[in-house]
Amino acid sequence: MKNPDIPALCDLARRAGQEILRIAETPFTVDSKSDDSPVTIADKTADALIRQGLAALFPNIPILSEESAQTAHDIRTTWTRFWLVDPLDGTKEFIKKNGEFTVNIALMEKNSPALGVIHVPTKDTIYYGGRGLGAFRIVGTGAPSPIHTRKPAPGETVLVGASRSHPDPHLDAFLESIPPHRLVIAGSAYKFCLLAQGDIHLYPRFNPTMEWDTAAGQALVEGAGGTLTTPDGDPFPYNKPSLVNGPFLARA
Repeated sequence: MKNPDIPALCDLARRAGQEILRIAETPFTVDSKSDDSPVTIADKTADALIRQGLAALFPNIPILSEESAQTAHDIRTTWTRFWLVDPLDGTKEFIKKNGEFTVNIALMEKNSPALGVIHVPTKDTIYYGGRGLGAFRIVGTGAPSPIHTRKPAPGETVLVGASRSHPDPHLDAFLESIPPHRLVIAGSAYKFCLLAQGDIHLYPRFNPTMEWDTAAGQALVEGAGGTLTTPDGDPFPYNKPSLVNGPFLARA
């Protein structure tokens, strides 16, 4: 992979996050999409900013975004590289004003996440990484610092990331199969950041997600030394005819 301009990508994600925070302080309204999921002007504004920025920086790389018109699969199958974007991951958390939302930008190479950038606006923190690139965290205007996943020490309680707004009945059955554990509840792709920096050891997900929910997080976790696979250990598929994800296990 020819590395893109990572500082420019981080700046783009940060600017989208600043717009989201600005809108959070206004009396915004909440609409519903065709699948009944919520959408706000913050989603749409961040989407437009990111798509315009990516098109200016990388005019030859197509963009697939949650909030922009979806491209037909027969066209997407011709893409060897593309951006996969969730301009506001955790819209429910944004609406609740609990701060647990992110901006996700992933560069896909041959239908696999090669680079992921995740911005956490309320923490003024950016995470980025990918296979062969390592993984890094930038707090405020500081320098990038490397981060790594961390397996539990012998006898240590396993820390398991779980979703705040998406209760998962299949999770209970899975948790019965692992050693003593404690749930760490968090919204959005921030759970991938917690895994990448060693604050949790495992993030299982059985409820449906979309490809733009996981791509940047997978790249980050893999850059930090972890994995994201199907529950059976197979590679996690992307650029499918349907962009809905199946279950996954992300782990140190």
